[in-house]
Parts: sequence; structure tokens; C-alpha cells
Amino acid sequence: MSDHGLMPSQTIGPFFAYALTPTAYDYAALAGNDLRTDDAVGQPIVVTGRVFDGGGDLVPDAMIEIWQADGEGRYPGVSEALANTRFKGFGRSETLEGIYRFSTVKPGRITGPEGSDQAPHINVGLFARGVNRRLFTRIYFEDESTNQTDAVLALVPDERRATLIARRDGTENGLPRYVLDIRLQGEDETVFFEA
Repeated sequence: MSDHGLMPSQTIGPFFAYALTPTAYDYAALAGNDLRTDDAVGQPIVVTGRVFDGGGDLVPDAMIEIWQADGEGRYPGVSEALANTRFKGFGRSETLEGIYRFSTVKPGRITGPEGSDQAPHINVGLFARGVNRRLFTRIYFEDESTNQTDAVLALVPDERRATLIARRDGTENGLPRYVLDIRLQGEDETVFFEA
């Protein structure tokens, strides 16, 4: 501590690009934005959206990480049934033009705390300039009836739930496309969760 009180914390980054966002620099991806494998269980989909700052401008240098279950609600590395599959359920996408995009499979329902079912969702971590600690949120899907009974989504006030629910928006490369914009601040700010 200095004589003037606490010092402000450092913003994250710059990223070590070889490991975090290698495709932006024409290197092999360690964790890319295409999670699909030929042995992955579930409907192949595309999940995309834009990332906005508090002023409404696109954020061209954020990094989005996702972790998800397969179409039967099994997390790789947690379920022994997935031990020998190549589907890892983890990916990263940079937002070079303010847009993130993942090719993946639609996750199934998972069992949550105390045995309750959770609606299909994707766990999201967001890194960006000016963000001191990773932000956590979720992506739900508008066409899932189980959203109504999801214990985590029920904690979010009704008027804020739309910030977590991706809308079905046509197709991309023949796959169903879901779109969810992420807003870091301001009107319609995305709901973020404590780590």
C-alpha cells in the first residue's frame, strides 16, 4: 500500500497470443471456436453475437471462452462416459471485429445442485480491456421450455433474463444459428454472475 491509499488494480492483457488467441496470428489453435467433433453427441449449431462496451461501441479485442456439456448433458472431463471422445466442450473466440462465433453442439439439460435439472446452456467467460477480472455469464436458448424451471435463470429478475437468452436466427453453413449480444455496461447490460 502506498502513502496515498490503495493503488488501482491492473487491467488484464495484453494477451500472450500464441496460447490464448493463436488463430489471429496464423498459429495453430490450442482452443479454437469450432468445438464439433465427429463423435460429439448433439445437434450441431452456431452461436454468435457482438460484444459492446458501455458506450455502445463494439469491443474489437475481447476474448470469449465457453465450457459446455454435450447433447446429453455430459461435461467432458467430468463424465466417464466421455473419457474417450474428442469433444472437449471448451473453446475460445476472439472478437477481432467485435463479433464472437462458435461452431458447437447444442448442450442437453444437466443436473444442477441438489439434483435439480438445469436448462441447456453454455457457460461463458469474458476477458476484455478495462475488465480487471474475468466476467462470467451463460447463454440459454429461446426454444427450450425448460428455461422456465431452471434454478439459476430463476434467480435473474424477469426483465433481465433476455440478456441471457439467445434467439434462433436462421442458419449459417446449414446449421441452426443462435445469436446473443453481450453488453458490458449500460442499457440492457448482460447479467454477469459471481465467480
